Amino acid sequence: MKRLCAAAVTSALILCSTAAADEWPSRPVRMVNTFAAGGTADTLTRLVADHLSTTFKQQFFVETRAGAGGSIGVQSVASSPPDGYNFALTNITHLVLLPISNPKLGYDPHRDLTNIAYVAGAPIMLSVNAASGVHNYKDFIAHGYKAANPLTYSSSGVGSSGHLVGESFAQKAGIKVEHVPYKGASQGIMDLVAGHIFFSAQTVSSSAAQVRAGTLKAIVHSHASRLPDFPDVPTFKEMGIDLVATTWFTISGPAGLPNDIVQKMNREIIRAVSKPEVQQRLRHDGMITEVMSVEQLKHYIDTETARWKPVLEQAGLIGN
Repeated sequence: MKRLCAAAVTSALILCSTAAADEWPSRPVRMVNTFAAGGTADTLTRLVADHLSTTFKQQFFVETRAGAGGSIGVQSVASSPPDGYNFALTNITHLVLLPISNPKLGYDPHRDLTNIAYVAGAPIMLSVNAASGVHNYKDFIAHGYKAANPLTYSSSGVGSSGHLVGESFAQKAGIKVEHVPYKGASQGIMDLVAGHIFFSAQTVSSSAAQVRAGTLKAIVHSHASRLPDFPDVPTFKEMGIDLVATTWFTISGPAGLPNDIVQKMNREIIRAVSKPEVQQRLRHDGMITEVMSVEQLKHYIDTETARWKPVLEQAGLIGN
C-alpha cells in the first residue's frame, strides 16, 4: 500500500510539473540585469525581455540588481524557486571567472543554476589615446619594449575579461604592463581619453564610440577574425599572438527548471538575436551572436572554465 501511495504521489507531481510547464508563463516573469543600467548588459536584457514578452504574451520585466561584479543579481535568481519566473543575464564573469577566483562565492554555477542560452559576446579591444603617437600594433609593441616603466591599462575590474586579456597579451608579447582596475568600462575609457593611462583593454562595445569619434585609436582585438565594422583593426592572431577571447553573455535560471521551459527559452532567445535588425544593432556595438543548444552551451562553459583557470592562477587571482 505504501509503495502504491508513493507511486501515486510521484505520478501526481510529474503531472503537476508538466501542467505547470504547459501553462507557463501565467504571470509576469522577472529578468535580472546583473550590471549597471544603461550599459551593454542592460541593452541585452531588455532586448531578450521584449522578444519574450511578445512571443509568450506575458510581461518579462527587467530588474537591475548590480553589485559585487554582478554576483548579487545572480545569487537572487539562484536562490529563487525553479518555476520559470526568475532569470538573469549572466556572463563569463558570473559563470567562470568569479567561481574560480572566489571559493566563497554565494553560488555554484553548476549546482545552483540552469544555463539556458547564449545571447552575444564582445571581443576585447586594446585602444590608445589618439594623441599618443602610437598608430598601429607595431608602434605599440615598440613603445612597450622601450618604455622605462610598465604600460598602464584599464579594465572593468580585477578578474574581468579585459584584465585577463591584458595580462595574457603582455605575457605572450613580452612587455610589462600595470593593471588599473575600474568599477566599470566608462570611467576607464574616459581616463584613457584624458591621458591618465596608456591603453585600455575593454570590450569593443565599450570602446566603439570613442574609436569612431577619433579620440581613441584601436590597435588590436581578441576576436578570431576581423570585425565588419572595424575592418582596419587586426586580430591578435594576425599579429602572431595566440589569443582569442570574448566577454560573452547568457541567460540563466535557478537549478531544477523544467526542461520544457528551458527548451522554449533557448529556442526563443535564439530567434530574438537572429532577427536581421537585432543582428545589425549588435554588430554596430561590436557584439557577435552564436547559436547554441542547451547542451552546447554547457560544453562551452566547461571549456571556458578549463581555459581561464590557469590564467587566473598565474595572475595570482585565486583566493582562499
